[in-house]
Amino acid sequence: MITCVLESTRESLHSIIVASSDTSFRERVVKQLAASDHLALEAGGGAEALAMIEDGPCRTLLLDRILPDLNAGELIEIIRARHPQVEVILIDSQRGSADGVDEPSSNLPGGILFRLLQNSREPRIPVDLPLPPARCVAPSLSSDDETAGLPGMKGRSPSLRRVYRLARLVAPRQTTVLLTGETGTGKELVAHALHLLSPRQERPYVIINCAAIPEPLLEAELFGYNRGAFTGAVQSRLGRLQLAQGGTVFLDEIGDLPLSMQAKLLRFLQEGEVQRLGCSEPVRVDARIIAATNSCLPRLVKEGRFRDDLYYRLAVFPIDIAPLRSRREDIQPLSEHFLDLFSREEHAHRKTLSPQASRALDQYSWPGNVRQLRQVIERGFILAEERQEIGPEHLSWDMGEPSPEKNLIRET
Repeated sequence: MITCVLESTRESLHSIIVASSDTSFRERVVKQLAASDHLALEAGGGAEALAMIEDGPCRTLLLDRILPDLNAGELIEIIRARHPQVEVILIDSQRGSADGVDEPSSNLPGGILFRLLQNSREPRIPVDLPLPPARCVAPSLSSDDETAGLPGMKGRSPSLRRVYRLARLVAPRQTTVLLTGETGTGKELVAHALHLLSPRQERPYVIINCAAIPEPLLEAELFGYNRGAFTGAVQSRLGRLQLAQGGTVFLDEIGDLPLSMQAKLLRFLQEGEVQRLGCSEPVRVDARIIAATNSCLPRLVKEGRFRDDLYYRLAVFPIDIAPLRSRREDIQPLSEHFLDLFSREEHAHRKTLSPQASRALDQYSWPGNVRQLRQVIERGFILAEERQEIGPEHLSWDMGEPSPEKNLIRET
């Protein structure tokens, strides 16, 4: 019986919340709880459940493993950080009854195990057996590995080795990092590497492209909203900043953030709090900020398009990534890396670059940087067909432009 699991929940009228998108399942659970003298509230998703926990007393949350809006594992981490008094019991509304113990779920924190209660006439409510979460230890750096490559990055030019060194120095800290450089230089790779090398590596990594979200939706996306906050808000939703609880937020294209949102982001950076639309109480969020831009933020500050106080908050530890044309010794290693990658993806024999093709790659100006190099290599890989060697005739620098001459750097 589920009463043995919920013995301690009688003390508060609003002590149990049942969160599941399955309406009939929720009703069956609530009916059984009522028969056992427990009063429970229903939530249609994870965001609504979290809003209810923050708005009133709750001792136990019965949380469906599959939610329509949030990842159950990330929601558990938020609740543990914000409301450690709440007992979270994972339930499975879709699974049949069984005895035994499941293997740890890969997307849930702490290696959570599930033991299902065998009773075909009752909702299938497993007992949550949380194991202590693994402790993340920040990597210690020696003088030998300060300039070691970053995860997912290739190249050994002096300017890139400097990026490696700076990234490894700042990765174990909580310092806000600002990545600058042209489009396609690899800023997102550096941001992800900073997360992977930090003590937050097992926590959420949330990417927010400030240029891709329409301005009217940006505040709701970043900070979330309560049900009824505006027309169409049929259920509460966590903002992306709050979803990153304990982890890292990567703010890409920060230079395109509207002025109307810059003050709100500045408050988050200063206070570590977010306030959902339609909610009067702020919520504490522990998330590290990494921002990136291909714009010149000091120039935007002078033009009045970017707040100077926000700029200084973001530029605590700037890392500039040089364009590919200024680190030409990285072109060949990157090209070889992409050839290996495409060969594995296509299960094909590895292709090579002819001397003429390598020379053309070295001489090109690369306005699109590493991203463009990858595209050129991929097109050459395809156009070479069954040939094992990629020649200059297989390299097209722009769509529909097979000849590289007009884009090559002219030697004086």
